[in-house]
Amino acid sequence: MSYEVAEAWLKRRGVTLEEIAGIVYTLQAPYHADLKAEECLDSVRAVLNKREVQYTLFTGIALDELAERKLLPEPLQAILEADEPLYGVDETMALGITSVFGMIGLTSFGYLDKMKPEIIGRLNNEGGRIHVFLDDLVAGLAAAASARIAHKSSGAAVYPAE
Repeated sequence: MSYEVAEAWLKRRGVTLEEIAGIVYTLQAPYHADLKAEECLDSVRAVLNKREVQYTLFTGIALDELAERKLLPEPLQAILEADEPLYGVDETMALGITSVFGMIGLTSFGYLDKMKPEIIGRLNNEGGRIHVFLDDLVAGLAAAASARIAHKSSGAAVYPAE
């Protein structure tokens, strides 16, 4: 399965890869003077090409959509409708995405989850729709794509083995 299926699911929920790439650019530009927006978009696509990322995304979006249609059993329905702060399963799923590219993704995710920039904040605050999972999954995608760029950087130090 290619990233295009996951991209279609995101678009259905009002999220574009370009918006995610914009967050990646914001995270990485201070460290890479020659970073291009297209590199960030390529990194988002690379993360979305990973099947475990796609499966996580499909699961979270499906749960958000089922909750909007009031099709989840109680008490889960009420928990998602309230976006219960102690729920945490949404962040746990997103951390699965960030871990694909190491611990640097975790720190970026924590920042994005706290600050909720751009599309992440819009999803979190959009009334009338449920995005309990999607806002965190988008943050996870951006954090992983950002970490991927950091790992590929030619400026990353390499230490020879003895």
